[in-house]
Amino acid sequence: MDGTVLDTLGDLADSVNRSLREYKLPEVSLEHVAQSLGNGAAYLIRHCVPEGCSDELYEQILAFYKPWYDAHCRIKTAPYSGILPLTEALRASGIRQAIISNKPDSAVQELAEVFFPNLMDVVIGESPAVRRKPAPDTVLSAARQMGLEVTDCVYIGDTEVDIETARNAGMDCISVTWGFRTEKQLTEAGATTIVRSPAELSEKLLG
Repeated sequence: MDGTVLDTLGDLADSVNRSLREYKLPEVSLEHVAQSLGNGAAYLIRHCVPEGCSDELYEQILAFYKPWYDAHCRIKTAPYSGILPLTEALRASGIRQAIISNKPDSAVQELAEVFFPNLMDVVIGESPAVRRKPAPDTVLSAARQMGLEVTDCVYIGDTEVDIETARNAGMDCISVTWGFRTEKQLTEAGATTIVRSPAELSEKLLG
């Protein structure tokens, strides 16, 4: 979801900094937040609090952040240009689609319903019920729910976490450069197929 179909960075950064301000801690830059995304909320907050922050304070900030972000996740967030027409074209072509995210499941479900109504067959966010990426559990669950083998699927993402997730699931992977990592970072992480625009992604998927 984040960095692939939705540009969520503004709302994420605002929510992180609002949480840090609540506990009178210094704010972090947009770039810092972007580079801390991909591994879920706990990882994000851990990498945005100052070095030496106690575990107790970290837990308090995380507990503040989660409901705050849930309540403020649709202020600046929007699909990347070209993504909505692509998802509509995929749907019209009979290609099944799923969103898999390490974002909390409540926010994932809300955002998918708002921005991609009736377009996604499966939507799975982070929850205690399943291991988050890069474990393959959510991806394999989505494939099962859609009645597909992993060899019938391709995983599309914007970070090294996504590359590792696809590898762990035994699934082909396409990496996109408009999200939270540079093309150089994706290449260094082992990306095998890279696309630089939704139009190029459409060409890969629909030919």
